[in-house]
Amino acid sequence: MPPLPILALAVASFGIGTTEFVIMGLLPEVAQSFGVTIPQAGYLVSGYAMGVVVGAPIVAIATARLPRKTALLALMAVFLIGNIGCALAPTYGLLMVARVVTAFAHGAFFGIGAVVARDLVPREKRTQAVSLMFAGLTLANVLGVPLGTALGQVAGWRSTFWAVVAIGVAAGLAIQTFVPSGLPGTRGGLVKEFRALGRWPVLRPMLISTLSSVSFFTVFTYITPFLTGVTGFSPQGVTGVLFAAGIGLTVGNLAGGHFADRGLMATIIGGFIGIVAVLLVLAGVAHHAIPTVAVLVLWAGLAFALVSPLQIWVVEAASDAPNLASTLNQGAFNLGNATGAWLGGTALTLGAGYGQLPLIAAAVSILGLGLTVTAVSRTGSRLFSASAPGA
Repeated sequence: MPPLPILALAVASFGIGTTEFVIMGLLPEVAQSFGVTIPQAGYLVSGYAMGVVVGAPIVAIATARLPRKTALLALMAVFLIGNIGCALAPTYGLLMVARVVTAFAHGAFFGIGAVVARDLVPREKRTQAVSLMFAGLTLANVLGVPLGTALGQVAGWRSTFWAVVAIGVAAGLAIQTFVPSGLPGTRGGLVKEFRALGRWPVLRPMLISTLSSVSFFTVFTYITPFLTGVTGFSPQGVTGVLFAAGIGLTVGNLAGGHFADRGLMATIIGGFIGIVAVLLVLAGVAHHAIPTVAVLVLWAGLAFALVSPLQIWVVEAASDAPNLASTLNQGAFNLGNATGAWLGGTALTLGAGYGQLPLIAAAVSILGLGLTVTAVSRTGSRLFSASAPGA
């Protein structure tokens, strides 16, 4: 059984993942409630992502010197305040503000939580521990988002945010009960830590994290029109495909942690190679329903198999600034989310078809693969080793 502190972190990540993504399923209800268009309501998704990007460095500085348990509880308090604000927001503008407030807790929580999970287990199980914490995020896509969407459609979209508040309260109590005290925050000077973060061996895995996210969201942002317009699924059928993909990304997340503890760089390189191959296959079978579903599930699994290994790579490379590096890497992931959506949208505007998006995503993954291979070759790191390239 996983350690109870890590399960407590997973419950919190489930709540954070649900509040981040469930808004996508509630856009029609929110738009109708405030008298705005669905595209305008969609800015609530972008606003959250940019809140993570902007908030990550700010909150990282604000919480740097706090003991880790205190920081996690403070971030859960911000999470609760933001979601209560979402549930009560009387106007679209205030709902946007509440979403951004909630997003400010996102990057720092996953960043600090990853360091805590890593430090609570033996070295040979570090990436598995991080992947278990992130399992809450993947389960949010499988269970939290569809259940939250259904609740919002039946009882009103505000009820979904009240449900997330309840999850947040449970997570806060679990963290207070099970996460040990005595885990210190930053002990050195912040200027020294930010100087450490400016080194290329630290920036490189952050850039690779961004590229992995860009590749994924170049396709995933437009997965519904891809499935309906290219593959020929009905809107109802898309729900089933997304559920299957959610299972794939959950399994892939856990598998990535398992294999990375045996060979970190081999897992990352193998993951990128698999993603490129699968995306090329997806572009070729997109007009056939059964192969498309199978490939999408595999693609989702491979994409999320990279999340915890890349997080660990960043933390290990910035051993003298782990909290800040881990938090900023969450900003890198979310910058990739927004950039991927922009890249796919720009390609479509310029005349590309939905069926060509996997090819663009594959090209981005090739860039990530190239940077990873370069890191291994220049540092002399062993592929089948649990350690990352050193700084």
